[in-house]
Amino acid sequence: MSRKKRPVNPEDMPPLQRLREAADLTQAQLASRIPDKSRTKTLSRQVISGWERGEYEPELTIPQTKALCRALGVSLDDLPDDFGPPIRTLLT
Repeated sequence: MSRKKRPVNPEDMPPLQRLREAADLTQAQLASRIPDKSRTKTLSRQVISGWERGEYEPELTIPQTKALCRALGVSLDDLPDDFGPPIRTLLT
């Protein structure tokens, strides 16, 4: 059974997901455009998913960072400082 996409408020989306979707890329497509650190293969969809979930912080080499910027169609300054979900603060 396939999952139905629910409309999501862009403010609730991880910044990397917003950039990726603006570039009309799936997680797998974005991953396939970024070389791994050995430069012999590319990243996996699970890596991109982990970044978007905030599971772990990316540790990218300069070639990987350049590839990410090219794939997303953004400059280095346009990359968010945090790729994961927005942090929610509770008002008391």
